[in-house]
Amino acid sequence: MKKVSTIILICMLSILGLNSTNAQDWADLNHFKEANDSLNLPAKNENRVVFMGNSITIGWLNKRPEFFEGKPYINRGISGQTTPQMLIRFRQDVIDLKPKVVTILAGTNDIAGNTGPSTLKMIMDNIKGMAEMAHANDIKVILSSTLPAYDYPWKPGLEPSGKIIELNKMIKEYAIAHGHVYLDYFSKMVDKRNGLPKKYAKDEVHPTVEGYKVMEPLVEAAIAEALKN
Repeated sequence: MKKVSTIILICMLSILGLNSTNAQDWADLNHFKEANDSLNLPAKNENRVVFMGNSITIGWLNKRPEFFEGKPYINRGISGQTTPQMLIRFRQDVIDLKPKVVTILAGTNDIAGNTGPSTLKMIMDNIKGMAEMAHANDIKVILSSTLPAYDYPWKPGLEPSGKIIELNKMIKEYAIAHGHVYLDYFSKMVDKRNGLPKKYAKDEVHPTVEGYKVMEPLVEAAIAEALKN
């Protein structure tokens, strides 16, 4: 009977995916391990900035590498990630890199339910957790608005636009209350549907080159503001 129970348990774990590599490293802590290990500490006058985020953040590096070239910018975006995953890897992928500033762009994958159901409060709690960790380590914080999204092509019908608007209100209020910089991508990119127009994102979620060109001066201004504080 004990042997049968063990076999059943193994089968259940296999079905649930709990014995897979992804389940063992749910937050993808190994994703940037080699890159982080090979990174030197910042120079004395280096204004290092870490970009923490998801596919929108790493897509920026892939589509517009010239924006990052020659600058003390470190991209730590991982496609598909939600805020609890980012919170888990925040120490190794942000704090341990000793930046002066971190810019956090997150929330849309939580609303899409990539890692399960998530309330706006749950998302906000994770964003607050990252901001608090950064502040405790003397890192200036830029909290970005979640980009507009009328629908998610990989999970249609969720009607995310209203939730995104509400989440951005919460992010802005928290940023102002705690002396962080609020970076408003949303109002500069939104269309009449409260979505992201195709000129800025062909799939209406992930920015095109033109979309990133809108974002770049906005984040540069936010970085300058954070460094002055």
